[in-house]
Amino acid sequence: MPVGREARSIGQSGMPAPRPRALAPREKAAVIVRFLLAEGAALPLAKLPDHMQAALTEQIGQMRLVDRTTLAQVVDEFLSELEQVGLAFPGGIEGALQVMDGHISTNAASRLRRLAGASAKADPWDRLTALPIERLIPVLEEESIEVAAVMLSKLPVARSAELLGKLPGEKARRVAYAVSLTGNVDPETVRRIGAALVTQLDAQPPRAFDNGPVERVGAILNVSGAQTRDEVLAGLEAEDASFAAQVRKAIFTFVHLPTRLAARDVPKVIRLVDQPVLVTALTAAQSNSAEAEAAEFILANISQRMATGLREEMASRGKVKEKDGEVAMSAIITAVRQLEAAGEVVLITEED
Repeated sequence: MPVGREARSIGQSGMPAPRPRALAPREKAAVIVRFLLAEGAALPLAKLPDHMQAALTEQIGQMRLVDRTTLAQVVDEFLSELEQVGLAFPGGIEGALQVMDGHISTNAASRLRRLAGASAKADPWDRLTALPIERLIPVLEEESIEVAAVMLSKLPVARSAELLGKLPGEKARRVAYAVSLTGNVDPETVRRIGAALVTQLDAQPPRAFDNGPVERVGAILNVSGAQTRDEVLAGLEAEDASFAAQVRKAIFTFVHLPTRLAARDVPKVIRLVDQPVLVTALTAAQSNSAEAEAAEFILANISQRMATGLREEMASRGKVKEKDGEVAMSAIITAVRQLEAAGEVVLITEED
């Protein structure tokens, strides 16, 4: 360790070295920090609790000169202690929860934070910054304009821009203007707002499902038969027209291929579908105008030779049972979803 070797050489000259001074632990910590900073080391002191940062800074401000012999002894003692360390723990419940992230349940982590009051000691904005956008959006939508402005001011610019883009237009404009009024907010108020937001998030019950009800119903209806899908949608419209409209937008079936799938991605999808299944789906689609349009979309965006071969097989396939046709079309949609999940296909949205 270069710093250690240099420190151990301090005071090694022809003159007898004076006896080292006796320093308190807090003074030794100040000496080590001052020495490392003088050597150009980058110390993550901001990760220490506020009271420790304050105590360390005050101690450095009280000290004046330390002789070379004392410095060498303090550094030697520090290095010896480091060499004896076999395993380091993060210290504090918040650090422990970060280490255990993904290994304990969300319920257990939330309960530990509430019981230990970890969020009050650690910087709450570190946790808020690490949370996914999906967790932050509901809080941002429910909070006041002023709190939302502080939140966007404190989070990294990229995340704030993404959050602002997901707010309704009117609220987004009001929050953006309120950001200009946050210049005089003191740090303690910002910390308390962050702590309150963390407490609010910890108090939320864990979600049993990764997706919302609209996405779940839409995914179920995607692979349901056309008759079942139409009956369910009709029932939903009678019960809740708004929810039914959202479900219709979430549904992606064979007839949506021309409007939702880019023409260049058709060959990728076809490669994942067995040819007999593809022939069955294309043949069954001829009995419905919307499905026939989707089938023609597929044939028009593959090689002419392959399209000709498929048309010949469709002509000799004969009549296809309705159930077999729906199963074959669902297989094509499943292939699209697989490619979408893998990031190889991006479906066109209604806004696009």
